[in-house]
Amino acid sequence: MSIDSFGAKDSLEVNGTTYAYYRLDKVPGHERLPFSLKVLLENLLRTEDGANITHDDIAFLGKWVADSQPNHEIQFTPSRVIMQDFTGVPCVVDLATMREAMADLGGDPSKINPLSPAEMVIDHSVIADAFGSPLALQLNTDLEYQRNRERYQFLRWGQTAFDDFKVVPPGTGIVHQVNIEHLARVVFPREINGELTAYPDTCVGTDSHTTMVNGLGVVGWGVGGIEAEAAMLGQPISMLIPRVVGFKLTGKLPEGSTATDLVLTITDRLRKHGVVGKFVEFYGPGVAEVPLANRATIGNMSPEYGSTIAIFPIDHVTLDYLRLTGRSEEHVALVEAYAKAQGLWFDPDVTPDYSEFLELDLSSVVPSIAGPKRPQDRIVLAEAKKVFAATLPTYTSEPSATVDAVIEGEPVTLANGLVGIAAITSCTNTSNPSVMVGAGLVAKKAVEKGLQRKPWVKTTLAPGSQVVTSYLERAGLIPYLDQLGFNVVGYGCTTCIGNSGPLIPQVSKAANADDLVVTAVLSGNRNFEGRINPDVKMNYLASPPLVVVYALAGSMDADLTTEPLGQDSQGNDVYLSDIWPSPAEIEEVIASSIDPQMYVKSYADVFTGDERWRSLPTPEGEIFEWDPDSTYVRKPPYFENMPAKPAPVTDICGARVLLKLGDSVTTDHISPAGSIKADSPAGRYLREHGVERKDFNSYGSRRGNHEVMIRGTFANIRLRNQLAPGTEGGFTLRWSS
Repeated sequence: MSIDSFGAKDSLEVNGTTYAYYRLDKVPGHERLPFSLKVLLENLLRTEDGANITHDDIAFLGKWVADSQPNHEIQFTPSRVIMQDFTGVPCVVDLATMREAMADLGGDPSKINPLSPAEMVIDHSVIADAFGSPLALQLNTDLEYQRNRERYQFLRWGQTAFDDFKVVPPGTGIVHQVNIEHLARVVFPREINGELTAYPDTCVGTDSHTTMVNGLGVVGWGVGGIEAEAAMLGQPISMLIPRVVGFKLTGKLPEGSTATDLVLTITDRLRKHGVVGKFVEFYGPGVAEVPLANRATIGNMSPEYGSTIAIFPIDHVTLDYLRLTGRSEEHVALVEAYAKAQGLWFDPDVTPDYSEFLELDLSSVVPSIAGPKRPQDRIVLAEAKKVFAATLPTYTSEPSATVDAVIEGEPVTLANGLVGIAAITSCTNTSNPSVMVGAGLVAKKAVEKGLQRKPWVKTTLAPGSQVVTSYLERAGLIPYLDQLGFNVVGYGCTTCIGNSGPLIPQVSKAANADDLVVTAVLSGNRNFEGRINPDVKMNYLASPPLVVVYALAGSMDADLTTEPLGQDSQGNDVYLSDIWPSPAEIEEVIASSIDPQMYVKSYADVFTGDERWRSLPTPEGEIFEWDPDSTYVRKPPYFENMPAKPAPVTDICGARVLLKLGDSVTTDHISPAGSIKADSPAGRYLREHGVERKDFNSYGSRRGNHEVMIRGTFANIRLRNQLAPGTEGGFTLRWSS
């Protein structure tokens, strides 16, 4: 129950329904605040308890000084928690273990439940083993269920055992796309203490790209598992009031540039400016020119440029997207009325107080890619061949090396820089109809010109939701993507998280036996070393249409802007400009192929799943029955012999440094999510427990087993520990006792 020392509680009537809400205009200074800080201010008003959140905390935020350094801590209580299965399963394992500990201490285990709504989307478990075939989706789905049966049964138990915990079954889509298309409320209507209350939708997630929801005006970001569990159990998150960077947008994107080019440009700019630990907020006349899908793409990449969030305020573009994705008119009306009543509605003529300022003219954005190992390393497409040639010597001592092979019955010569993977993947871009339709149109024009992918390229299409397939089918573009080998391989996060599956065998042999430098081109958000595939050394981020084009070119050692991609049936050279669609073409297809009913139908039974999911045997009871032989889900030892009153915290003595690392260290370096090498400690553990190499799955899929995770720590194959110079991988210095 809020103390409400500002007398902010009031009522708001929308279409005959009355909502309680907490008025921001009761706090002096609120009108100057950036949109994101207004959302935090409402959070404090609504949760004021006199202890964690006080009158002084609220007043301080109202008087926030834009150019001051963060020095005041507040307690933020997110509206909900969202998880994917890699990072979410350990949270559910912990909750299950807490229930058992509660029972062991003589308490009621059913009291262990999320107090904030928690939703998990199973999206990280599908691996693109099969590709280039109409059967690819079915084969990969069959393998997914075979490999993850134990995990899925555990999650089905959790879905029935815990209150306020919902699971979106596998095969639905990528968590962040499902979030913006269906789960996000923007304004949250919920009964609190018997009273229907409206407040801003805020969330934390166990995946760093939770920030994708910022495109909808939802304040949310990724946190660690411990923070997520605390939020699920109703505990606030401690944070300093951040500096807020105002990023002014003007103009509009030019013809030929995509949302991916825009976000790579923004990533480049913000990395150079420095926004770690800060909020980024977009404003200015150019905001209205950025479609919601592009806003979500920009928000998604927030971890790549280092900000906590990268948010767009609520406006008519937000409402149009809510309608497009099948939200009810009643809810859209609530979002509009609430935003306008609270001063959260975007006004392009108003500039809030910001700590720092940046500006970008959208018309200056040019086609770009990023790589070979960091998202912020943007390369103008016209310079890509030159930059690749300059970078290649750092990866091989024989840049001109070649290998002869036979693939699909055709003699080929493989060279350094060959594209081993061309993947339309990841929430960043598969949520965006403009680039997905653009990819389909590129495929159509290429097929009509008689072009084909190079035989050494593994081509995959992993839509972020089933809606994507629906509109590509309605537009008649799926057959053309199929003809180039971009058959649907699954609905989930595949190549971007390292679930790329094996390369074409001849390519893998060239990479390992002949040390050829293989590259990957993916429409993802991350291209860190060792993440995409263990046989691939150089990874490049690109828009979905460019992914298709690179599959046609087959090499990074190609200038797509000047060199022909191939010849048509008459022997004429075909260039990029011949197959690149205009914005008008793309918009015409979108207008005729997408409607709200697609979203309504796709998400009608989103938590129910298909027959395969529903037929899984589900354990029952308040306490989970652990399988002692499971290599996926094991009871952790954290609560063993735990007394009712915990022992005091003591100092750690005699600790030793295990790793000393340089700059640009990522979570992948510390705790990889991708493939498990057979000769690694985790691989040896699995073999000792009867798991065959083909069934190793990934580190991420086995995060419910602490035995695998402790052995997988620092297992990144490209890790370079300064304590063990000259090594690569999980090596350290053995300290003498």
